[in-house]
Amino acid sequence: MRRAAEDLRDSVIDSGRGGTHQARVERDVFVQTSLARLEQLQLGRSSLMFGRIDRDATDGYADGAVERFYIGRLAVSDEGQEPLVVDWRAPVAEAFYRATGRAPMGLRRRRHFATEGRRLLAIEDEVFALDGAAEADDDLVGPGALLAALQRSRSGQMRDIVATVQREQDEVIRAELPGVLVVQGGPGTGKTAVALHRAAYLLYTYRFPLEQQGVLVIGPNQVFLRYIEQVLPSLGESGVALSTLAGLLPHIRPRTVDNPVTVRIKGDARMAEVVGRAVADRQRSLRNELVVGFGSLSLRVSAPTTKAIVSTVRRRPGTHNARRRQVEGMLVRALHDQYLAALARARRSTLAAEAVDDDGGDLGFSDFASQIRRVPEVVAALDRMWPVLSPEDLLNDLFGSSALLALATRALLTDDERDALRRDRARTLEDAPWTTADVPLIDEARALLGPLRVRRARGGVEDDDQPRGYGHIVVDEAQDLSPMALRMLGRRSISGSMTLVGDIGQATTAWMPAGWGDVLRHLPARRPPRVVSLTVNYRTPAEIMDVAAEVLAAATADAVAPPRSVRATGRVPVVRAAVPETLAEEVAAAAAALADREGTVAVIGATAALPALAAALDATGAAWGEPDRSGLSAPITLLDVTAVKGLEFDAVVVAEPAAIVAEPGGGLRALFVALTRPTRELVAVHASPLPESLARGLLRARSRPAEGLEPLHDIVDGDAGLAV
Repeated sequence: MRRAAEDLRDSVIDSGRGGTHQARVERDVFVQTSLARLEQLQLGRSSLMFGRIDRDATDGYADGAVERFYIGRLAVSDEGQEPLVVDWRAPVAEAFYRATGRAPMGLRRRRHFATEGRRLLAIEDEVFALDGAAEADDDLVGPGALLAALQRSRSGQMRDIVATVQREQDEVIRAELPGVLVVQGGPGTGKTAVALHRAAYLLYTYRFPLEQQGVLVIGPNQVFLRYIEQVLPSLGESGVALSTLAGLLPHIRPRTVDNPVTVRIKGDARMAEVVGRAVADRQRSLRNELVVGFGSLSLRVSAPTTKAIVSTVRRRPGTHNARRRQVEGMLVRALHDQYLAALARARRSTLAAEAVDDDGGDLGFSDFASQIRRVPEVVAALDRMWPVLSPEDLLNDLFGSSALLALATRALLTDDERDALRRDRARTLEDAPWTTADVPLIDEARALLGPLRVRRARGGVEDDDQPRGYGHIVVDEAQDLSPMALRMLGRRSISGSMTLVGDIGQATTAWMPAGWGDVLRHLPARRPPRVVSLTVNYRTPAEIMDVAAEVLAAATADAVAPPRSVRATGRVPVVRAAVPETLAEEVAAAAAALADREGTVAVIGATAALPALAAALDATGAAWGEPDRSGLSAPITLLDVTAVKGLEFDAVVVAEPAAIVAEPGGGLRALFVALTRPTRELVAVHASPLPESLARGLLRARSRPAEGLEPLHDIVDGDAGLAV
């Protein structure tokens, strides 16, 4: 298949650059198609095939006949177009992920292939009784292959889960395209992987129109995007856009950080009205009469007339900048009326008539308008009445002026909230101290203002600066997005089709939602939203989840149920006491010891503690890195809680849990996030007393075994990676 795509590309390129315009266009299309196909067929070290299903034959087969389908990442056919491998997204592959002993969906056998790259390690079979009465595991599909995948060491990048997708995950992946789908999932439920696989499935099933409209994936930070960037290419989809929220406005580069109070206010839904008022406050009549000298004539437009012009244009649809021409046209018309009246008066006087004739006589409206628009007094009046504004100019002026802030926030924000928005006005936009919290406000202003320039296009007017729209948007950690950020995403949705994944229990921002209804009210509501839950934790062992569950219960007052862990490791979380002077050294020593025997290790601490932890890690001589510099490729990674969401590591050292809880924007939910990152081992090092819920969870983990679960190493062969 790769050779066929290469031959097509080479044959078209070899045909030369000449020919008709149509021939050149067709050649370009063939080249682009073949290059896209080649990119799709490059799977790297990922195995092409990972499963097989045998099912009762249908449509003309003899009774008792069996059809066999191999399931893989891409569809492969032989020279006669007979299918050799079925794409995992095809309808026939659905039973591979959903069949159970009680509902076999016509399957006789389901086979999982365990692979390491292109090397086959072993095979796991599940045989279904013909009457569907077999006592089979209704919870897990391919349990041996699943547990083997969970036991593998993590790396600096997320792997796809296409070979081990479970039934409840597959139901989310194959959900219908239209409307907003919310996926509530606790830590380790695979919600991020499910969202990415859903993007790949939607592109396969709804290739038209999504291939043209595009699919956008929004992540919480650049570290997270680098972590997931290989998942979709491994599934044969490389055309999906990955971005942070700030990345949607690439010309805005946040250069500073707001304090938590200001962040909360800027993200509040009330800011939409504040920005709207700030725009409206720049649409104002003249205070005094406009007097314009035009040749020997003096033209006058009264202040009430300019007020009527502004009021009329305000009631008309359109963006602020686009309506500037309407204001200009009405003002010029008023001046032209004054001009005609002045001409009539002048012609009643012989002396004045001679002066008018010397000026050029009676001008038509077009000639008059072209001249009067260049008069400085008219330009100044228009800039006062209806200035052309960029969103950056608007916000720079707004935040830099107490008077403008008072007008825009009256009866909306308190005095303290208004003062929290105030900052010195930058002399140039290049010097403006933009923050990440400013980005949704700039986008809100852009939606109201419109582009600075409008270009004429065949069939109408097109904006130069319209944001790119997408046919489907996937949002990870959606519970942490502010109302203003959600409005920003809603403007980029062409049809209102979105997938939101997150966990209310892990919400750590100032506008923490009480439920998904608080999120959905800020998004397009063209169809009723759907909310589904993922309930099984595949990442976090039961021993660690016992600890984290107590913290979650205290953080949410038992309002959020923790997911059920699918496995246990037999390793109880470890707690080490230290004194403040040696805390960093104890943390570094614990991380270095874990790195000697585990795959990836994370040290998670409060932001203020990171410099001391970095120095202590240097002193150990261990190889470590920070995500902004080395990604997640180092054996030990040092992070704070704000950067760790969505990531997973083989082992985690939590430094001073009490400091994480006490940090602004932290709390018990932030501690819950930190505790649920490891797949194998958890170590907590503390000098201050442990939070009560954490201490209670540690006692629970030590005193109560995980019921119904066996240690993973007892049921899985660590070398072969398969169920024994």
